[in-house]
Amino acid sequence: MPDDPPSPSKPPATSRAPKLAWVLWSVGILAYIVAILHRTSFGVAGLDASDRYGASGGMLASFTVLQLLVYAGLQVPVGLLLDRIGPRWMVAGGALLMAAGQALLAFSNDMAGAVAARVMVGAGDAMTFISVLSIVTMWFPARQIPVVTQLTGLLGQLGQILSAVPMVALLHGPGWTTAFGSAASLGVLVGVLALAFLRNGPPGAARPAPPSLREVGGNLVACWRHPGTRLGLWTHFVTQFSANTFALMWGFPYLVSGHGLSPGAASTLLTVFVLTTMVSGPIIGQLVARHPLRRSWLVLGIVGLMITAWTVTLAVPPPAPTWLLVALVLCVALGGPGSMIGFDYARTFNPPSRQGTATGIVNAGGFVAALVAILLIGLVLDVMSPGREFTPEAFRAAWTVQALLWAVGLVGVLRTRKLARRVYPGNLSSSVQHLGPPPALRNSERSTGTGS
Repeated sequence: MPDDPPSPSKPPATSRAPKLAWVLWSVGILAYIVAILHRTSFGVAGLDASDRYGASGGMLASFTVLQLLVYAGLQVPVGLLLDRIGPRWMVAGGALLMAAGQALLAFSNDMAGAVAARVMVGAGDAMTFISVLSIVTMWFPARQIPVVTQLTGLLGQLGQILSAVPMVALLHGPGWTTAFGSAASLGVLVGVLALAFLRNGPPGAARPAPPSLREVGGNLVACWRHPGTRLGLWTHFVTQFSANTFALMWGFPYLVSGHGLSPGAASTLLTVFVLTTMVSGPIIGQLVARHPLRRSWLVLGIVGLMITAWTVTLAVPPPAPTWLLVALVLCVALGGPGSMIGFDYARTFNPPSRQGTATGIVNAGGFVAALVAILLIGLVLDVMSPGREFTPEAFRAAWTVQALLWAVGLVGVLRTRKLARRVYPGNLSSSVQHLGPPPALRNSERSTGTGS
């Protein structure tokens, strides 16, 4: 049976994007790269933070959990705000807020300052990615959007390379203050560039009037009620959490303390992680663009690879052979590009007036799952490790908490996929690229007063 068919938010006016679209997208990409640097910087500094703040595994996990909790909790409000004021101020404001957080972290010597800093980073981060995606949907023709969306996700991962290589070098060289102060300076530069170059829409494009509070509530309800939006959320949930948990918090300590790798070797594997997302992203984007009715099968295949890789790795007594760790990194890295399929569901199942809201709902999925995984892993490490020394066996047990989240996520995908298919009755060819809103969607819009 075919997967859920797309219903695009807008018909393509041209077959190719204008040059200005690529310029604006490039500024947005730079902002997203720096946002990823800010997001992942604490993960590579986990062992340094443990010494600086005298923090246990659970306390270290709480830093990242709090950051992700702020990020995930703000996704829907930020999406609603994005629909109201546009991406220019959102990207610039997010960059400057993250820069302020990193500057505070650079000079903080106590837990209170560090916690406040990560809250600021999480809030600014929440404003960035979905705003950059809105630039893609505004400026690019529909046939290019899946590929450009994947390019957005994969190029943003360059920020993780910045945290895995130069950030680690600064931490182990000049030190903590220089490392986080440099990240703050880069954030200020990005904020200024966003204010100078970004625009909220193509010239002459009609921009809808800001919605009233009642319409905002109606958009939120209509987005959530549509099974296609929830399918996007569960897709993001089940594909991204393992990759985020590995990249944001526990991957680097796991490789060093769990398998005895040197910091340099662990950084190399994190770089391989990023390069894998960069290579696989365009491939996944092309598959989504060519086979839009088979998107959920691609999601299930990616999740199957991740589960298999983790099962084999955890079954082997540590330290695992290098080839197995490389295979694990390659498979887990697919979760990042796989999660981008969730945004394609948000785009194709919702009209332009609620794109930001739908994208925010979807984007919350993977980060909610990641913060739960990060916290649970930290708690298991605290229970099984003496003092603050994380043992290989403790890491081996801790990573098994992912099984619960995979089970919940897979049930969510399968259930909402079935509901989404009911919205489009009939046998539709996979060659269909552009469909209008289905009857159920049109009825939902009429009932809530949010039709496009």
